[in-house]
Amino acid sequence: MRFTNQIAVIFGAGRGIGKAIATRLSSEGAKLIIADILIDEIEKVKQQILDTGDSVEAYTLDISDEKKSNLCIQKIFNKHKKIDILINTVGIVGPSSCPIENYDLEDFIQVINVNLTGAFIVSKAVIPIMKKLNYGRILHIASIAGKEGNPGMVGYTASKAALIGMVKGLGKELAETNITVNGVAPGLISSEMNSETDPEMLSYMINKIPMKRPGTVDEVAALALWIVSEEASFNTGSIFDISGGRATY
Repeated sequence: MRFTNQIAVIFGAGRGIGKAIATRLSSEGAKLIIADILIDEIEKVKQQILDTGDSVEAYTLDISDEKKSNLCIQKIFNKHKKIDILINTVGIVGPSSCPIENYDLEDFIQVINVNLTGAFIVSKAVIPIMKKLNYGRILHIASIAGKEGNPGMVGYTASKAALIGMVKGLGKELAETNITVNGVAPGLISSEMNSETDPEMLSYMINKIPMKRPGTVDEVAALALWIVSEEASFNTGSIFDISGGRATY
């Protein structure tokens, strides 16, 4: 019960990695607030958690909408008087197996808005709250693609590389506070998100993994919970790999 009496906000909790992190946090005592643009999915997760006897609040919103995201975070703070943990697992793949000359600017901008701008928005909104309370844990889910690059996925790769840079910069910016900012860079993970990825690209990514298998959302959740725990007090601006051996640095 590492997170008893802590308020944890998870964006992108409707499925995949976000759902796994949310349910695990709840099982370890956190007071959960979950959010996602996927209405049906977030309601299902909410009901699953309620069925266990734990409490949870759910919001439906687009993380790249600054006004709605700010209102959501302010509403949470007004009700609970603190936010201890912010986890952002929101991400879209965008076009895959797509050469840059065929990659529409509209698609590129959408991927950047969701994967990067959304992360900026929620970080900016929650940091003043955490500063007032002199405590906070912020975690963003990046990708191995942001470190090594995936061909045919220029929008996704660029967005995750920029997210890694933002995590490193914010970690240093807040290093003298009691707020840590970290990221996780998964390799291929079995989740609903990959249903949007071209099968040829999935095969390419599996072949890049020395373990020759995708990871699981539960494996990512186990790492994420340590990162946002009180134990991880000397880690900030760090990117934690979970890639089955793919990561080379």
